[in-house]
Amino acid sequence: MSKIEEFRQYRSQMNEKLLAKDNKIIKRLYSLDTITYQDSALDSKTKEMLGLVASMVLRCDDCIKYHLETCYKLGLSTDEMMDIFGVANVVGGTIVIPHTRRALEYWEMLISTE
Repeated sequence: MSKIEEFRQYRSQMNEKLLAKDNKIIKRLYSLDTITYQDSALDSKTKEMLGLVASMVLRCDDCIKYHLETCYKLGLSTDEMMDIFGVANVVGGTIVIPHTRRALEYWEMLISTE
């Protein structure tokens, strides 16, 4: 199983388990997350790019992978991705560099599936 499939399977499995606990707060948070990334004043592509930068600055590798996958599905190019990585590193500082390395590795895995 590829690293991409491992991530997708684990994320899906654990999300199902979390939601099955029927916790009102968790369910509302998941709903809010879904609504946040829908088109409104900003389109979903812009919101995903913002989410990716925020995830990189906060150094959440799972969130980074999630947003990379969504950006890939939305058709972002590698050049756009490199600009996003640049913004994240300027905002977050050099501590973001290891996450950028892993993000680039994951992005290259995604684009290699084309």
